[in-house]
Amino acid sequence: MKLLTYDSGSGPRCGVLRDNLVIDVTALLGVAHTLRDVRALLELGDSPIERLQDALASDIAAPAVPLPMVRLRAPVLQPPTVRDFFSFEAHASGQGARTLPEAWYRLPIFYFSNTLRIFGPEDVVPVPSATDRLDFELELGCVIGREGSDIAAADALDYIAGFCIFNDWSARDLQFDEMAVGLGPAKGKDSATTLGPWLVTTDEMAPYLRDGRLQVKCAVRVNGDVWLDEGDGGAAHFSWGDFVERASKDSRIVPGDVLGSGTVSGGSVPEAIARGIGSARYLQPGDVVELEVEGIGTLRNTLGPQENVDPAYRYKPKA
Repeated sequence: MKLLTYDSGSGPRCGVLRDNLVIDVTALLGVAHTLRDVRALLELGDSPIERLQDALASDIAAPAVPLPMVRLRAPVLQPPTVRDFFSFEAHASGQGARTLPEAWYRLPIFYFSNTLRIFGPEDVVPVPSATDRLDFELELGCVIGREGSDIAAADALDYIAGFCIFNDWSARDLQFDEMAVGLGPAKGKDSATTLGPWLVTTDEMAPYLRDGRLQVKCAVRVNGDVWLDEGDGGAAHFSWGDFVERASKDSRIVPGDVLGSGTVSGGSVPEAIARGIGSARYLQPGDVVELEVEGIGTLRNTLGPQENVDPAYRYKPKA
């Protein structure tokens, strides 16, 4: 199934896509309160995805709207947490230009991103005022469907509700400054994350899952120009099980939490420049960025204007 959050004019609601129709999940399940997004569905407990599958199979009557007539929102409007990992060696090493520390190969490293700046498909994403080097990052994302702690990697798929595309917008100049001090990324990743276009349930993505990794082809287009073709989602050093195990170790994950895979090799501006893509450059207001992932779909955003620019906050290279 493709689970989504949509707005047909009366506010966000959880839906399921079937034959190009968006079916209202609140009505389909007979829930007394409005399910505002996919997180609200998952928080129902008692195997909500299986209940939804049963309801669809039973042909229960529920309001439906053609997909082109709704506004799609991020599947999870405000995740409890967003943990973004760093699992593609070619990206992490700058296509081999840097030697990675031993710990990178031993531990699935992640940082926490901003849950208050989540954007959805077709949203206009503002360009941070303090950056001259705005980057996209093509990532795979998963959404947690069950609460748990200290989960073994072998059991992890039972906790993943499904997968989506994850665009980790990055102000590289701000990130460079803060990580040079020994912390971060933080402010360099603070302005926006885009999730979508929907959540494809784990059972539907099963044909692509091998060795705990999504063996999917990935592509990037900027203003219609191909900046990446046939990126390999299966080349991650760590598996989704490793991510879930690491995230839940001595901690807790809950329905609606989002985990990012890290940038698929080739899925960023510097990598496009290094490969000799003629139109590749850091992003500017008005650019249209499209991320496409096999089995999931396409996530498209336009960059909005850069306002309130203050030179005092811009990165200043060391003299």
